[in-house]
Amino acid sequence: MTIDRIVLAFAGTVVLLGLLLGVLVSPWWLLLAAFVGLNLLQSAFTGFCPLARILKSFGFKPGAAFC
Repeated sequence: MTIDRIVLAFAGTVVLLGLLLGVLVSPWWLLLAAFVGLNLLQSAFTGFCPLARILKSFGFKPGAAFC
């Protein structure tokens, strides 16, 4: 599995978790989904993703987006 796929799977999971917690616990949890969305947006323009750097340091194979 490449870094790109791991980042997308992680982001999707955190967004869904934030939405679920926002509905069941407190609307403040929706900020988690917003944070992940903003991070995905900025990484699309800058190419910088903190999770991708962490995964690269652990030796995961880079994909096309996060080299």
